[in-house]
Amino acid sequence: MRSYTIYFIRHGAVDETNLGKYIGSTDVHLSEKGKKALSEIKESFGYPYPDKIYSSPLSRCTETCSVIYPDRSIKTVGALSECDFGEWEGKSAADLAGDPAFASWLQNSDKTPPPGGESGKAFASRVSKGFERIVEEISSENINSAAVVTHGGVIMTILAMYGLPQAESYRWRMDNGYGFAVRVTPMLWMRDRVVEVFDTVPFAPEIKE
Repeated sequence: MRSYTIYFIRHGAVDETNLGKYIGSTDVHLSEKGKKALSEIKESFGYPYPDKIYSSPLSRCTETCSVIYPDRSIKTVGALSECDFGEWEGKSAADLAGDPAFASWLQNSDKTPPPGGESGKAFASRVSKGFERIVEEISSENINSAAVVTHGGVIMTILAMYGLPQAESYRWRMDNGYGFAVRVTPMLWMRDRVVEVFDTVPFAPEIKE
């Protein structure tokens, strides 16, 4: 039985994240340094060339696609958007210090959402449903390979839930412009809902801690 490959790629850098701000659903653009870094990665190592490309609809992801996959058709998937931090969007931990709601969220983000935002549990549920729909689509359309250009939190959540070897989400951290390659084997997927993580993307560089 044939298998399918999915390449997860984290979007390029944005200024707001580098400033330590919580940026989830806010639609910010790639920084100029982020665009340059993506171009350098592409030139030095190259990105895989998949049959189909999926992306979060947020600009930092679609702009990443434009840099690394110019002139390719992109399918945006709302479920691939980053976690919604609600009223904390654009704020830093220093801004929120002393806020009891922030302290509660840090203690149990799975059950405690930011004001007006998503809990970790709700975020994981949304992301997992989106990923399963993508797997079903590439399988039904007999697509050999696909790229998923999305956010670090989305990738870490998906791999923590479905990836082999099993690991906590923080183990799947990656730098901007990098990610992981997974193999979807239909029998294994139908039986256990797992995918095999077999390499990094691009294939040559080592992922920084």
